[in-house]
Amino acid sequence: MNVSPAIAWGLRTVLVISLLGSLPGSGAARADSSQETYANIFARSNLVAWCIVPFDAKKRGPEERAQMMDRLGIARFAYDWRAEHIPTFDEELDTLKRHNITLTAFWFPGAMNDEARAILDVLKRHQVQTELWVSLNGGEIVCTPEEHARRVKEHIEILKPIVDAAAELGCKVGLYNHGGWFGEPENQIEILHAINAPNVGLVYNLHHGHGHLDRFPALLELMKPYLYCINLNGMVRNGDRTGQKILPLGTGDRDLELLKMIRDSGYQGAIGILGHTEDDAETTLSNNLDGLDWLVPQLDGTPAPGPRPPLRTAR
Repeated sequence: MNVSPAIAWGLRTVLVISLLGSLPGSGAARADSSQETYANIFARSNLVAWCIVPFDAKKRGPEERAQMMDRLGIARFAYDWRAEHIPTFDEELDTLKRHNITLTAFWFPGAMNDEARAILDVLKRHQVQTELWVSLNGGEIVCTPEEHARRVKEHIEILKPIVDAAAELGCKVGLYNHGGWFGEPENQIEILHAINAPNVGLVYNLHHGHGHLDRFPALLELMKPYLYCINLNGMVRNGDRTGQKILPLGTGDRDLELLKMIRDSGYQGAIGILGHTEDDAETTLSNNLDGLDWLVPQLDGTPAPGPRPPLRTAR
């Protein structure tokens, strides 16, 4: 018998919330932080450049990419890659070190294959401790209770060797929502609890969360104790179904509302700035930075400081 998404979500939410108090890092200690501190999560020093390697019309190499981040004032980087970038892994890490750019995360395969071992080897050689962002799918979101239990078990078996290998290097593993059953935060948290390791958390992507918009406040509260990073995106209702899945910050009609929710929640982790287009990555990042700079002054109800800055490329 299939379970409706609403019922399944409600049951899992109750289960997960009942377990929150049993884990360290429940987020309660953050309640004493000031509202001013919360606003600083959108400062340049807390921003992470994401999706700027294969998603770059200029096909920059490690040195050009680091120079671009220097120009933009971004000193944190999550490294996504394709097979052609594997030979330059060592050069990438050497370049980041030379430019004082922190490798916040490394996109990681969903299995302990040759590429996974190559990443672990390069991190070990360079003595870099970072986050490994892992994305799986898991199939359709709605399934029977029996299928749900099978998937939880299967995903634990896939992830446990990655978690253990990461722990040996002092690295963390971020469960990354990318759609499908595995992209549902309640399912990720259930898996996280079952693995029961201190180096596992969540990475949440707004551009893969269009279906979560109506329940985002509750999901954010549920995810907050485990969140390593929230990757921002311009958001409109059903954007993933209307050709508006990836939008520059400040062009979506939900952007101000979502940023305010994130700030007011007390979340203190990293904030990702997306370069997820086929344009010049510097232009895409600049469009998002412009939008963020325009939105942040409005978080406390101040009127917009004029119209949103014009986009640097035609979308």
